[in-house]
Amino acid sequence: MNRYPLWKYILIGVALVVALLYTLPNFFGEVPAVQVSPVRATLKADSALLARIQDVLQQNKITADGIFLDATSVKARFEDTETQYRARDALQKALGDDYVVALNLLSRNPQWLASIGALPMYLGLDLRGGVHFLLQVDMKGALSKKIDAFTNDIRGALREKKIQYSGVSREGLNLVVKFRDAGARDKALAEIERTTPDLELRTQDDTGEFRIVGALKPEAQRRTGDFALQQNITTLRNRVNELGVAEPIIQQQGSDRVVVQLPGVQDTAKAKEILGRTATLEVRMVEDDKMDPATLAAAAAGQVPFGTELYMERGGSPVLVKKQVVLTGDRINDAQPGFDQQTGEPAVHIALDGTGARIFQQVTRESVGKRMAILLFEKGKGEVVTAPVIRQEIGGGRVQISGRMTTREAADVSLLLRAGALAAPMDIIEERTVGPSLGADNIRRGFHSMWIGFAAISIFMMMYYRLFGVISVIALAVNLLFLISLLSMLQATLTLPGIAAIALTLGMAIDANVLINERIREELRNGNTPQAAITAGYERAWNTILDSNITTLIAGIALFAFGSGPIKGFAVVHCLGIMTSMFSAVMVSRGAVNLIYGNRRRLEKVSIGQVWRPATAK
Repeated sequence: MNRYPLWKYILIGVALVVALLYTLPNFFGEVPAVQVSPVRATLKADSALLARIQDVLQQNKITADGIFLDATSVKARFEDTETQYRARDALQKALGDDYVVALNLLSRNPQWLASIGALPMYLGLDLRGGVHFLLQVDMKGALSKKIDAFTNDIRGALREKKIQYSGVSREGLNLVVKFRDAGARDKALAEIERTTPDLELRTQDDTGEFRIVGALKPEAQRRTGDFALQQNITTLRNRVNELGVAEPIIQQQGSDRVVVQLPGVQDTAKAKEILGRTATLEVRMVEDDKMDPATLAAAAAGQVPFGTELYMERGGSPVLVKKQVVLTGDRINDAQPGFDQQTGEPAVHIALDGTGARIFQQVTRESVGKRMAILLFEKGKGEVVTAPVIRQEIGGGRVQISGRMTTREAADVSLLLRAGALAAPMDIIEERTVGPSLGADNIRRGFHSMWIGFAAISIFMMMYYRLFGVISVIALAVNLLFLISLLSMLQATLTLPGIAAIALTLGMAIDANVLINERIREELRNGNTPQAAITAGYERAWNTILDSNITTLIAGIALFAFGSGPIKGFAVVHCLGIMTSMFSAVMVSRGAVNLIYGNRRRLEKVSIGQVWRPATAK
């Protein structure tokens, strides 16, 4: 009557083994580490960099607990923070400004567990320690930058249409175009309305001077502000990757602020430096006439020809470029990775604004067969991202960069072109640092409260329900095991609210077992046999358990959908805990009961505590 088929026991056994494997990494803890990441897309984290780091550590007699290479960086683990700081200083001195050497924390997780994807949960800022920044975006600066772009566009458009004007300038957040006669002003007004629909225009006449005054329309201001904010968030994410932070939080707060939380970061100064870094892009012509080996050798020795500068191309080849700047990154509206339609090679597709398109068309018309260099300047140093040959005149503001690129490099270059610099200035208006010791104390207090609650529930259940109470406690422990393993599989971030959700899950999970046990007691009081009471108890309690968990799950989904930050973290753990509790409280506990009582043909009684039968009338 109370027997499970073999496949159900196998399912429970497999689930337990998998859950145990994926829970194990959370018990190994973390150790101090140093992460080395290339600053530029043209530099890669590869085996050569790993060997170089090993040599530097060996020369400085620094012993690493392990050195690992991943897709974007090289990480080295150390036994203590003193060795970690020594390694950081030695590597920074040896590698220079081409690499970011950041302090971090890494898991002690064994390699055999990592090879099957068993990794520890990420810990939030309140548990792991780290830094919290609140950055204010200068929206006025973003709008001023937009007006400046329109100023250049209008100046070029009027010149192209041969409309006489006496000046185009920005006054505050207004664009002012001046004319000497009303006829030219009216022609210009029609042209500007056609080419720049984002401007709200009005005429203004003064003594002997006719003006057009333009201001950004409200929807254009809102769109410009949103673009600047999202562009800055994209740029910040790109920069935070250099710190190797696990699960950083970079999100919008309000209309003009960005929250950045970096769990595990120990080097606050390095974090501030990277977040506030600026990058600029320039397009220049290559000095092909002076690219002979002798001239390049002389330039490398410091004798650079007049009017040129020496930079390095991808692969380490020197390139002489003219000092005159053709275009800057301000003229790039968008850059996306793609493929060359003719050769199928990876490429970067660039969209220029109106003025940039006109300048680029003119330069390419006059420089067919010559090379054009795209340079990225960062920390005062410039490098050639790419230097393609101009095959033909390029109009329409659509530019393609291709040649000797992999798909990943095309994506990196497009990201640098699109988000190499902040779209609007930002200031750090709030900064908080949570030390690792405080995070460890939060973990200790949080888990102590959870274990105390677990112990109290266990004692009550075993005293009140006897053997069925022991089975309920086993199911509760299995539920906790399933929940931790799921969080580890999903690589979720655990915070203090998440620990609170785990404690709440334990209370809700034991409630399902209480319903089952009381239902079995009720069936026994009604005179059913123990085997029939067990069957009826589980089957009739199921609907109640399902209804209560579904309603709670709906509340958790609502918290996740409309909440933010810690509320979302609480909701994720809460919803996962509901699903694991339904499995463990019903299937796992009944499997244990079936193993103990299912094979007994004549079962006289079960250990479920005192069953009080109603008194019968005489």
